[in-house]
Amino acid sequence: MTTEAPRTTGDGDPGRVVLVAAERLSGWVARFETRHGVVSTEESDRALVLVAGDGARAVVEVPFPPLPEAAGVPGLVEHALADRTVGAVLVRRGGYAVGWFEGRRLVGSKVGSSYVQGTTKAGGWSQQRYARRRANQTRDAYAEAAGVAATLLLPHVGELTAVVGGGDAAGVHAVLADPRLSPLRALLLPRVLPTVDPRLRVLQAFGDQLREVRITLSADA
Repeated sequence: MTTEAPRTTGDGDPGRVVLVAAERLSGWVARFETRHGVVSTEESDRALVLVAGDGARAVVEVPFPPLPEAAGVPGLVEHALADRTVGAVLVRRGGYAVGWFEGRRLVGSKVGSSYVQGTTKAGGWSQQRYARRRANQTRDAYAEAAGVAATLLLPHVGELTAVVGGGDAAGVHAVLADPRLSPLRALLLPRVLPTVDPRLRVLQAFGDQLREVRITLSADA
């Protein structure tokens, strides 16, 4: 779902984070400047820092870095709005969703699930047997997801700007550790986005998450 307004993910402490839809980034920057004074910028290939006249700061992470050199705010907005072909690998315990997007549109996908037992309070040998069984179930689930990623994404790897993970970071990395998926692993962005259990509707909504810009605000912003 497209974010209609900045969505706060922190609790108001210094360094709180908002997520802003790419389509609303220009307006967000304009409102930041209205509240805090004329803005100067400091930029790198991964972030554009807005420094306002009253000292307030906003660190705008570059989606799908790097940012073109000397882009400034207009260049960042243009960069955020660009349509890209992006692979997605969403993993949580016993479930996965794999697909690729053109812009926010899901072009191809497959969603699946495998049974993985939950936690237990059993002790001794029972707990050890349970742990081995659960580890085997988890391994099999990751192997199934890796096979789907190989079938669905590898044929399009030359078209992908990036691969974005969702859900459980350890699970995403475990799936992409499959030797066949090294070309996808090379495209994986560092931050794994939060999702609920992978379902088709969750994967479809992931297209909007891909177009959110993450901004970290100073305490006085």
